[in-house]
Amino acid sequence: MSSIYDFKVKTIEGKETTLAPYKGKVMLIVNVASKCGYTPQYDGLQTLYEKYHEKGLVILGFPCNQFANQEPGTEEEIQHFCRVNFGVTFPMFSKIEVNGENTPPLYAYLKSEQTGILGTEAIKWNFTKFLVDREGKVVARFGPSTKPNEIEEEIEKLLNQ
Repeated sequence: MSSIYDFKVKTIEGKETTLAPYKGKVMLIVNVASKCGYTPQYDGLQTLYEKYHEKGLVILGFPCNQFANQEPGTEEEIQHFCRVNFGVTFPMFSKIEVNGENTPPLYAYLKSEQTGILGTEAIKWNFTKFLVDREGKVVARFGPSTKPNEIEEEIEKLLNQ
């Protein structure tokens, strides 16, 4: 891959695409789940999206069922859940696995660019967040317990660069 924008992804509607439409934007890429203790973070993610979307922030949600079966629904059910319960309007993608042999190239790249605690690449739980600057560089990784509003200052800095 020459850049993060070349990675192929599938929208929650099942359409193949790349991250090229987000070139020049600040991206917050998050593995999400509907039945997780961190699921209320959808509210914070949507708030950030509404506040900063016009300034160049995009949040990309990737549903994941790898942790305690917390995202068992179909793409259609996930999309409905997110819209009805949290008013989610940011882009959502098809369900993925973030660890193991079925990890998509995008997530393998994100994990290699920003490792977790003690240098581990594996994602420990849903709502792990990767922050990507306008040039496509993965600049930070945040664990599930980091609430979206706690990274707002870092997002603002990237938007103002």
